Amino acid sequence: MPVQMKNYCDYEPFKPKVESMNVMIIDNLLKSESDISPTAVQEADFNPLKWLREERHIAGLALENITRNVLTLIKNSRTKIVHLSDFSENVIEMFNPDAIIISGSLRDWDLYSPELLKGFANIIQKTTVPILGICGGHQLIGLSFGANIVTLDGLLPKEKRNGRIREYEYHYVRVIKPDDPIFVGLDDVNSRFWQAGSHQHVLRVWQNHGLMIDKIPAGFVNLAKSYLCPYQMMVKRTDNQLIYTVQYHLEKSFEDWNKLPTRWEHRNDSRDGRIIFENFLLEALKHKQKNKLYKIA
Repeated sequence: MPVQMKNYCDYEPFKPKVESMNVMIIDNLLKSESDISPTAVQEADFNPLKWLREERHIAGLALENITRNVLTLIKNSRTKIVHLSDFSENVIEMFNPDAIIISGSLRDWDLYSPELLKGFANIIQKTTVPILGICGGHQLIGLSFGANIVTLDGLLPKEKRNGRIREYEYHYVRVIKPDDPIFVGLDDVNSRFWQAGSHQHVLRVWQNHGLMIDKIPAGFVNLAKSYLCPYQMMVKRTDNQLIYTVQYHLEKSFEDWNKLPTRWEHRNDSRDGRIIFENFLLEALKHKQKNKLYKIA
């Protein structure tokens, strides 16, 4: 009797390794007209009500997806969503997060209020709470530490608002620093991290972006690259700070569970993203414990 072949792989069963964490999630998308820059007002399609309605719709989807990851990867989690405009040292102190996760974005950063971006940079440059920046969050952290934001073909965002080259849907990302602890567990026998036994350290992750940082800021290390985007992941690791950023959407880890499998929505496609997300949480806890011991000493 012939064996019936599946067109997808069952999702790998796992048990969460993280017992308990407080996680703050930063909503990066525009919320009010005060978040918008004078540059935005000059755009041909500027319509504040329409823009903000779109931003809030996307924010709901993105934040739910990140929160789902946190709830699934941590046995006992406490989460707090904070908009970029409300992000402050006082808010951090009151919630006492073990980690901060910064969401993606929809519009270009030069359309955001410069004061809003400056306030974020002032906090992120000195906070000791471990950070994970995702897609737009990756770009915002790069911007806060001295990088510029450009299109994938090297233009300023205002020079090419539409018709950009994009990385969209599942793409391959080549890891260039495989010894970093963020990649622990990706090299087991069932992982596509080792593509077809080729030992090329390749991830398959969801992409949706037409902008990128133009360089790795001082103090950061580049961890991965793709054909169109040379800076797909980076890390800043010092005694005081732990900041990881990813240009791709690792939070797609659990989004496909309840969908019928299609070409791009297989139940196992985001396994790499799920492991990297969990590794960040584990590294965040190690960092916090190290800092606590250091302060006691």
